[in-house]
Amino acid sequence: MRGWILAALLLAAFARPATALDRAAVEKLAYGDSEERIAAIAALVAEGDPRAVTVLRALAEGELKAAGEQAGRRVLIVKGDEVTDAITDEKVSPLPAGTEDVRINNRLRGAVQGALAALKLVSSDRATRFAAVKELAGGAEDAMLPLVRKALDKEDDPAIKTLLVQIAATLELKSGTKESRIAAIRTLADSSNSNVKMLLLSVLENEEDEDVRFAARTSLDQVEERLAWNQRAGLAFAGVSLGSILLLAALGLAITYGVMGVINMAHGELIMIGAYATYVVQNLFRAHLPGAFDWYLACAVPVSFLAAAAVGVFLERTVIRWLYGRPLETLLATWGISLMLIQGVRSLFGAQNVQVENPAFMSGGIEALTDVVLPWSRIVIIGFAFAVLAGMWLMLTRTRLGLYVRGVTQNRAMASCVGVPTGRVDMWAFGLGSGIAGLAGCALSQIGNVGPDLGQSYIVDSFMVVVFGGVGQLAGAVYAALILGLVNKVLESWSGAVIAKIVVLVFIIFFIQRRPQGMFALRGRALD
Repeated sequence: MRGWILAALLLAAFARPATALDRAAVEKLAYGDSEERIAAIAALVAEGDPRAVTVLRALAEGELKAAGEQAGRRVLIVKGDEVTDAITDEKVSPLPAGTEDVRINNRLRGAVQGALAALKLVSSDRATRFAAVKELAGGAEDAMLPLVRKALDKEDDPAIKTLLVQIAATLELKSGTKESRIAAIRTLADSSNSNVKMLLLSVLENEEDEDVRFAARTSLDQVEERLAWNQRAGLAFAGVSLGSILLLAALGLAITYGVMGVINMAHGELIMIGAYATYVVQNLFRAHLPGAFDWYLACAVPVSFLAAAAVGVFLERTVIRWLYGRPLETLLATWGISLMLIQGVRSLFGAQNVQVENPAFMSGGIEALTDVVLPWSRIVIIGFAFAVLAGMWLMLTRTRLGLYVRGVTQNRAMASCVGVPTGRVDMWAFGLGSGIAGLAGCALSQIGNVGPDLGQSYIVDSFMVVVFGGVGQLAGAVYAALILGLVNKVLESWSGAVIAKIVVLVFIIFFIQRRPQGMFALRGRALD
């Protein structure tokens, strides 16, 4: 009976204009017993006064105080040093002696939360109403069904209306007649909410009526199918996201390994240098340009490229140029260089990971589907990866350096015979590949901590992408990165990350034995 009284009072919020805040209701909220306080919450909602939201929120957050008999049973809202009368909204100074906290139990807390959501349903602001509906979708009281129906009749936003229909059906399922419950179950079949799945499972476990059980079974199958498709969409996005990261990490290696045949074991440390360059730029902006902090990434991108490219050119000119044609010595030398770079970074920045903060535009995400949130950081990195890929394609196909790189890749001896400075091409190609590794580090700094061992996590994956796609093949690297990213995520959902890595590695080994040239083989006279 109390529930229906509460529903009737809530409905009055839609039918009557705002009046002065009810003094008796506010006083009962602070001084009454449990039943009186429940009724007071309903009365405040029924008033429809915007100040009721302030009072109820203060009650929920522990900011509502009772001044006691000596102060005339005043009810106060205390926020820090600011004290306000909850009824008149007047400032109070000083805080009356003997003021006590107004405490609430779980039952009252639930009633307050429901009342706040109910008040938001009548808001003129679309975002407020949508947030209220999302909150009610997590669990609404049975007595709010008439209120939800009333809000449904007045709502004209399609997204909010769809959620209100599902909330109304959920409430009807709990307390309606057999016919209305079956109709509600059929309505819930259009939902893709995991809470609806649990509700339908509960109906199947506890319901004795066969007609209701049959309707619940049918709706549950449809909901589970929709949830499965949402999960597949989430896995696909995660796979593309991982593939874009692998692509960034492997693009530079595809150039250096493809053009010069250098097995660069320090490639991961070049990624690390790009990440630390981003960290340094972030700190400079925070110290000297705090107002433009959200723009630090625009500066960090070229800095990370130049820092890694400079290190790469230095290594090529001082060490690697003397080891061409000697793969074992090159591998050992670059491995030693990687250890030196790791220790150098530890000496400069310490052995602990450092935190790189996302700009504001990369925080949060978008809920593309129910229970599928796409983080902005991942979306931006996917776009960034394909922008870098487009830039590389333009450089290789539309510039003289790109022409030289393609010529040296296909036939180094013939390119040298026609005047191509192969030594200089090697230097610029190695610098370009190192710079792209730095861009990968800049991107990776936005999705995790930056530490001296960052590059070690990606060096094996980078080589797998290059070998699987085909040495020196840009298109092969793209396809290989996306395929490995998707396969990794699918296998992780079945068996865990470790087993997924093992399965992918075994697959690559068998694939390379059957097709050593990878998915895409180079064509040229040197291969004849």
